[in-house]
Amino acid sequence: MRSRGSSNRLPNSGGFGFHSRISALVLSMFATMATIYVAARMWQDAESRVYLIQQLHTTTALGNSAISVDNKLKVEACREQEHKLSALEMDLSAARQEGFVSKERPENDSTRSKKRLLAVIGIITTFGRKKNRDAIRKAWMGSGAALRKLEEKGIVVRFVIGRSANRRDSLDREIDNEHRQTDDFIVLNQVEAPEESSNKIKFFFVHAVESWDAEFYVKVNDDVYVNIDTLGTTLSAHSDKPRVYMGCMKSGQVFSEPTHKWYEPDWWKFGDAKSYFRHASGEIYALSRALVQFISINRSILRIYAHDDVSTGSWFIGLDVKHVDERKFCCSPSSTGSICTAI
Repeated sequence: MRSRGSSNRLPNSGGFGFHSRISALVLSMFATMATIYVAARMWQDAESRVYLIQQLHTTTALGNSAISVDNKLKVEACREQEHKLSALEMDLSAARQEGFVSKERPENDSTRSKKRLLAVIGIITTFGRKKNRDAIRKAWMGSGAALRKLEEKGIVVRFVIGRSANRRDSLDREIDNEHRQTDDFIVLNQVEAPEESSNKIKFFFVHAVESWDAEFYVKVNDDVYVNIDTLGTTLSAHSDKPRVYMGCMKSGQVFSEPTHKWYEPDWWKFGDAKSYFRHASGEIYALSRALVQFISINRSILRIYAHDDVSTGSWFIGLDVKHVDERKFCCSPSSTGSICTAI
């Protein structure tokens, strides 16, 4: 019975060993597959990390490149401005040694004088005012050799006018003919119209500072007579100040009624009192070179108002500018030693 029982247990032992081997094989296969899966995932993750790092480096490199190019342009611009400033300082030093006198006339209105002038005077005129221009030429401006002699003393004088809205019409031709005879105009590429007066003044200053190197730039109306000697003496007394806005300073009421002659469309900007800020009378005023350069640089963003004298005054609000209320600029026949006389 024992032997039978013993012989009966042998098959059971063999079955257990067989199943154990199968289980071990399955576990081994599962472990191998798991290892392969994990390794594959790790490899994929490694590839992804390498790709992301490469992209990051590429992006960073592009970013650095863009920044470096921008910085490079800024550096080059600064260097260019530095060279220009150095050249201007040399010209200024030479002009001061020569007493601010220009001995050479520019070949044309787009050529800068080599030596700094005392003043460039722009007489603002319009179509149909030839009688006024002739009277000014006769009274104080001069013409031909007399005008050139004035330039030798350091003062350039030009009439300033725009173009007709109908280009090359009879109005333009009349001015062109007059200019050929007198050679004393600045003809701006701006429409000549009352509503464009502020823009006209702005672009006169832009043209003047780009054409002549002067201590001062003076705006004058074509119904004003100017005492050149008194003007020159007065300007010279302020040539040591860097930013000068000089004239007969006033304020004045802001008119909000559209039917009024002096209507100001932007009247609401001047507060409840409706009074303009202090500015120079438009008959005649002078700006130092630094202020005219400021106008030239910022020409595209400078706000203009209904009146050109108000517009000019507004450009210097908030700037470190010396406002000189010079009573000699008040054009009154009764003023003793006045620079100007209204006609």
